[in-house]
Amino acid sequence: MTFDDKLFEIAAYTLPALITGGVAFVMMQKFYTSEESKRKYELLRENQKQALPIRLQAYERLVLLLERINPTQLMLRVAPTGSSKDDYATLLTHQVQTEFEHNLTQQIYVTSASWDIILKAKNSTLQMIRKNALREDVADANKLREAILIELTEIEAPSSIAISFLKEELKRVF
Repeated sequence: MTFDDKLFEIAAYTLPALITGGVAFVMMQKFYTSEESKRKYELLRENQKQALPIRLQAYERLVLLLERINPTQLMLRVAPTGSSKDDYATLLTHQVQTEFEHNLTQQIYVTSASWDIILKAKNSTLQMIRKNALREDVADANKLREAILIELTEIEAPSSIAISFLKEELKRVF
């Protein structure tokens, strides 16, 4: 036997072993990747099962927030303490801000689009209060209430629009 024959014999045994080892390595790698994906899916599914009630509760609380800052509901709940329109506007603004701050943490559980709509509803409500308080023809707190209510007959309340958006989003998510 020559050196070339020995080299050929070694290659004849080594090459099939390397191919078999390579195939086994690729198969094991695919198996491990598949198992890891399966574990991740199960973990995600379990997390969603636990998070769903919390998310629904967050949507409920945000709808309640929007109802409480709805100008009509707000003015029914918060009566003027005096006749000053500026004092009443400040009181209404403070109530809206307090309600909002109380529910600030709920943004963790809702989508960015939902939270943006809620922010816009809050800011639009505050803007409506301030705009009417700055009007010259509004003399006192009762006139401010009337002015805001008249404006609400002409346009839809920002919180109503936001509630509709949240309902539609919940329909898409669930």
